[in-house]
Amino acid sequence: MSRGFVKEEDQEEAPFIPPRAALPPGVTNYVTPQGHKQLIEEREALEKERKELDISSDKDRRHATAVIDGKINLLNERINSARILEPKEQAQDEVRFGARVKFRFLTGPQKGKEQSFMIVGVDEANIKAQKIAFLAPLAKALTGKKIGEIAEVQMGGELQELEILAITYS
Repeated sequence: MSRGFVKEEDQEEAPFIPPRAALPPGVTNYVTPQGHKQLIEEREALEKERKELDISSDKDRRHATAVIDGKINLLNERINSARILEPKEQAQDEVRFGARVKFRFLTGPQKGKEQSFMIVGVDEANIKAQKIAFLAPLAKALTGKKIGEIAEVQMGGELQELEILAITYS
């Protein structure tokens, strides 16, 4: 039936599905084993949420189901494109995907401050948990460096130097 014959109040808007973390076209979706596990758990939680929807209005139920289904579809794309990299299988003497890197700021407003981050996939990045995506400028600057080497990264509008203090893989 043509949309022209549907009452205006019966027309439903397409739900907004929030996008996942950006992954540029052509870039491999690297994930740690833990990150892959989190994606699977997220999908299971969404499937459970869909199954347990307790909404009496048909329109509201359809909308909620469409949102959940949209999230599951995006999540399935990420899971299907995931390439799991085991951190312990990386070169242990240099910064690679899955490494926890401890470094010291040699220049800039944080001069002398030490920080530590783990380099992870885009879906598992969480700054509060000290995890940064492998696509982040800081991760790119640190990747390939060894203990004692200096990395340069544009931060806060200026070029800053960072000294690699430790590299661990867990």
